[in-house]
Amino acid sequence: MADTNGNVALVIGASRGIGRQIAVDLAKNGYAVVVAAKSTSDPQSVVPFPPDPNSPQSTISTVEREIREAGGQATAIPVDVRDVGSVQKLVDRTIETYGRLDVLIYNSGAIWWASVEDTPVKRFQLLQRVNPEGLYAAVQASLPHLKRRGRGRVVVVSPPIYTRFFRGKTAYAMGKVGMSVLTVGLAMDFARQGLKDMAVTSLWPAVAIESAATRQSSNTNPSSTRDLRRATIFSDAVLAILRAPAASVNGKLELDEDFLRSEAGGRVTDFAKYAVVPGSHPRRIMPAVLPDLSVAEQGDEGVRMDSAAERRKGAKL
Repeated sequence: MADTNGNVALVIGASRGIGRQIAVDLAKNGYAVVVAAKSTSDPQSVVPFPPDPNSPQSTISTVEREIREAGGQATAIPVDVRDVGSVQKLVDRTIETYGRLDVLIYNSGAIWWASVEDTPVKRFQLLQRVNPEGLYAAVQASLPHLKRRGRGRVVVVSPPIYTRFFRGKTAYAMGKVGMSVLTVGLAMDFARQGLKDMAVTSLWPAVAIESAATRQSSNTNPSSTRDLRRATIFSDAVLAILRAPAASVNGKLELDEDFLRSEAGGRVTDFAKYAVVPGSHPRRIMPAVLPDLSVAEQGDEGVRMDSAAERRKGAKL
């Protein structure tokens, strides 16, 4: 078991792009980081090093090496989020290695943006297995360890809920919005259980972020690079969420820029440093105002049914 006096973070989907940046910046801020995804490699054979963070040469193995060579603590553990057993083994190995788990970041995601007609059922099933089902498995496996000290945090890469998000990518949106529903519902569980120092938060980019997917689009339309931000804005927002009081972020569906502008996020006003093209003003892709999903009778739901309790009761009969 490694000796760590700081917090331990598990970042799932950390081989490239946003996930890699989150892992690197968590390590810079004193976290021991478990870097998890499917892709592995021989990090010593990569030349030049470190590799382009948005290329296939960037794997959990190279991210682990990058963090360690910078003086941080990191362990790369492969996982297939479509396999519940693989996710459980990942969490088990995290505990075997570091003895604790304080933060879970779920960044794994399958992408397919097309109409319902042009989305085959097998593609739809893949989206659900990687996105909401993978998240659910990771949360289930991690919760006992996150709750051990009563102050665990979960950050989910999923969007606010609003109708424009569904347009032209319904199958993808069904899974991603489902992840946001988990955020809100799990937050309610924490509140009902009196876990005041635990929080789960969803985070989504307000402006498109440089990644393998956006780079492919930029190759087709080079001018679109001016509308991209660096992944550091997202990792800065993650760190700000983890520093914020649990009650202020629990169950919230946040945008990176908007949260950083807020009091809890540090009242950031200058975002020029995040632009991929210096001096550009990337176009915001998210609405300026998002809907409030709460209702006046939020706390009045009558007698609550608990299926798990009913099953336990039946087992005792």
